[in-house]
Amino acid sequence: MNLLKAHLFFFLSSVSFFCLQAQDAKTEIKYLSGKGYQDTKEWEFKISDGRNSGEWSTISVPSVWEQEGFGTYQYGIKFYGKPFPDGIADEIGQYKYTFQVPKEWETKVINIVFDGSMTDTEVKINGRSAGTMHQGAFYRFKYDITPLLKFGKENVLEVTVSKESSNASVNLAERRADYWNFGGIFRPVFLEALPATHIARTALKAEADGSFEADVFLGTGNSDLRAEATLTDKNGKKMGDVLTANLPTGSDKIHVSGTFQNIKTWTSEIPNLYGVVIKLFKDDKLVHQVTDTIGFRTIEIRKGDGIYVNGVRILMKGINRHSFWPESGRTLNKELNYADVRLIKEMNMNAVRLSHYPPDPEFLRACDELGLYVMNELGGWHGHYDDNIGKKLVKETVIRDLNHPSIIFWSNGNEGGWNTNLDNQFEIWDLQNRPVLHPQQEINGVETMHYRSYGETLEYQRDEHIFMPTEYLHGLYDGGHGAGFDDYWEVLRKHPRSGGGYLWVFADEGIARTDQDGRIDNQGNFGADGIVGPHHEKEGSFFTVKEVWSPIMLTTPKHLDSDFDGNFEIENRYFFTNLSDCTFEWELATFPNSDDSKIGHLTLKRQTLKGPDLKPQSTGNLNIKLPNNWKDADVLYLKALDSDGNELWTWDYTWNKEEEKLLEIEDKGIVKLEETDEFYEVTSWETSLKFDKTTGKLTTVEQSGESISFGNGPQIMMARRGDRTLDGTINPDFEKGEDRIYKEFKCIDEEVNCSENLVSISAQQLNNTVKIEATYFGILQKVVWTIYPEGLVKMDYEYEYNGVTELAGIYFDYPEETMQSKRWLGAGPYRVWQNRLKGTKLDVWENGYNDPIPGESFNYPEFKGYFSNWEWVEFTTSEGIIQMRSDATDTYLGVYTPRDGRDALLYTLPQTGIAVFDVIPAVRNKVNATDLVGPSSQPKWINGTKKHSLFLKFNNK
Repeated sequence: MNLLKAHLFFFLSSVSFFCLQAQDAKTEIKYLSGKGYQDTKEWEFKISDGRNSGEWSTISVPSVWEQEGFGTYQYGIKFYGKPFPDGIADEIGQYKYTFQVPKEWETKVINIVFDGSMTDTEVKINGRSAGTMHQGAFYRFKYDITPLLKFGKENVLEVTVSKESSNASVNLAERRADYWNFGGIFRPVFLEALPATHIARTALKAEADGSFEADVFLGTGNSDLRAEATLTDKNGKKMGDVLTANLPTGSDKIHVSGTFQNIKTWTSEIPNLYGVVIKLFKDDKLVHQVTDTIGFRTIEIRKGDGIYVNGVRILMKGINRHSFWPESGRTLNKELNYADVRLIKEMNMNAVRLSHYPPDPEFLRACDELGLYVMNELGGWHGHYDDNIGKKLVKETVIRDLNHPSIIFWSNGNEGGWNTNLDNQFEIWDLQNRPVLHPQQEINGVETMHYRSYGETLEYQRDEHIFMPTEYLHGLYDGGHGAGFDDYWEVLRKHPRSGGGYLWVFADEGIARTDQDGRIDNQGNFGADGIVGPHHEKEGSFFTVKEVWSPIMLTTPKHLDSDFDGNFEIENRYFFTNLSDCTFEWELATFPNSDDSKIGHLTLKRQTLKGPDLKPQSTGNLNIKLPNNWKDADVLYLKALDSDGNELWTWDYTWNKEEEKLLEIEDKGIVKLEETDEFYEVTSWETSLKFDKTTGKLTTVEQSGESISFGNGPQIMMARRGDRTLDGTINPDFEKGEDRIYKEFKCIDEEVNCSENLVSISAQQLNNTVKIEATYFGILQKVVWTIYPEGLVKMDYEYEYNGVTELAGIYFDYPEETMQSKRWLGAGPYRVWQNRLKGTKLDVWENGYNDPIPGESFNYPEFKGYFSNWEWVEFTTSEGIIQMRSDATDTYLGVYTPRDGRDALLYTLPQTGIAVFDVIPAVRNKVNATDLVGPSSQPKWINGTKKHSLFLKFNNK
């Protein structure tokens, strides 16, 4: 028994010893700050200038100090090109923090690590300098502070941070850019405790064929060391053999290599990840171990051909992204970083460019896990770092981030902000030797020129280089992004030397200013470029891009024939995913009518089915078994879902139905006609109408004796850009800005109204209806009003124009101040433009009146604008209810006039009240006018007579 106890004691002691040994062999982390936004620690703080300056107080770390109530807000571009300008916000912040270091760390090497500090940063421990001042804001840097520490006792950390750098090149690269300049320790600060003999860092390379390499860099010179690499799957199961290698004599690096069988590759579509454990042994004793996450994938640029991942040519469906949140500036957290990636993926994107600096490490981890191809960028907006600073910052960028499988490109600055002497520096530190790109310049066979027009894009495609714009379709306000995007993407998708591209930009950089009660400040039109707002409010283009970039595309026309058999034509636009891994859901539904108060639709039947066996980049068919009575429904929805059950897109299909009455007519009350010298006055049930005999217009509406201010119509509206000629070309003599102003047509003889001149008007009572007929000379030709019992009004109208137009239709006046909401059956809920028709869904929608100022308020969907594929609309006002129904769904419902930003950089359109249009305008982007954004953005040549019927009805609330 005693012998058994002795063996048991020896066994437990051995287990305990090896557990302690393993624990001692791991890197220990102690955070001195919090880990990000909403997880901070209070440090002592004093700032030299600006708000709350000159006295010691406290500040949350990490943070940008402007959001903590200190210093002065500064937007970089206002001092463009000037390294040391007068008047710039150049505060200096002093930080103090007291901390303890465990006594047990006395035998370890202790580094203090800063993940990001803006900008020049000096560090002292217990009054002694930790090392040379660091310059450059967005980079991880560290100091070995072991000899400066008091173990088991209190230590004092002092950090001095200068918002402006003393190095001119840092200011020109980072601080004179088109984004906010903040100050402060904006990313976490922590201690790392390492064994005396330790792994300083690793450089990993894992290829699609299963080959694996690891450079294991040692913190100190030593001998008799050995490194092991163990691969594990997502469940922690060991994969293959343990790879091992010895330290060469006199070296500080161990190179481990080998090949693993049956691995699953990493792509943005299927981001398979593996764990790798690197262990360092001295003799047979484990002295240190580190873990990392890798993905096996191979990146190639095949010049004159394309960009390849794992041997497959791919396209970048990408977006540019800043690290930003309104309440915290550049200080983010895990939740915000992952939320950005999820939102980018929701738009069916597969790539992101990190403009214009390296991100938080957590963002890259999210890209690894969720699947995005990353272009990681060295700072440099238009200016660039000098050689000395630049080499250090390239090293800091690469050694922090190189093991992330999501990173497939390095970017050396932006738009001239590259120092070509640094191009060869990336490969020094990158075992994978990823391609280096220059956004807006050709290098390594990839032309990345920004903001080319549609025609120029076609021209670039004729070049021998791969064309992959790293910025295009600049998304200022409601322009760009989705506007013209379908045209651009068809060019980029189909061309054999295309690499795809990156839209500008993900989110508005609107800061919630702590000196102005939280007002969101986008600096006018500088920061208001996002496809989502500052708090990620989704704009209309969000859904346009989502539809156009759907990796599953249904190409069957959206209007089904009566003999449709349930067979849909389908394209698999994935690069790696078979559609058998996806699912589809179809739904037959009916819509409520305009007299109902409901929104949405009533589902009659819904069914889910597995996707067909269809390989990537191929076409085929999807067959659904519809019930025999499927045409009794109003709509068929067909939704595609990815392998994780996320919606890719939902298409809606309609068909011709048996003729139905557009509005039910009940024979309630007598329709009465009275005539005065000036008006025809018609009463029907509780509705009273007046028509001006000199214009033919409806001038007055009363319901139950109460006025409804709808009228002064129909008025004809024909307009085009101010610089547009009668032939649709651009007048070379136009004044600057006229391309943004849409003007109503002018006659050659401006004394004459060429739009509408009343020729004759008559009224008659027929049984229990009244008909008023007006004929015109000009564009408006004829209007016939028919008033039925129960207040139903039908307006048949005709107009004729032969020529070029960018806005065409009729409208009525109604005051915005009494408008409350609208409910409608049509494509929604977002408005459309002529060059942005995708991204909507047919349903019954409702939204309250809003009037957001682009770049300043962010209420979406917008109430105003143009709405497609509409059948009926009900406006609720403080005066009553206005119902409208169209006889056709190929017109556009106009709801007032879309509002541009205060600077009117995109458009100024005529005021049009409540309207029905046959032609609506395209919308430009910040850089390119509408004539430069592709075929769908061009003015319309129309000819012949347009004939439509509009039904109106008015009710009390």
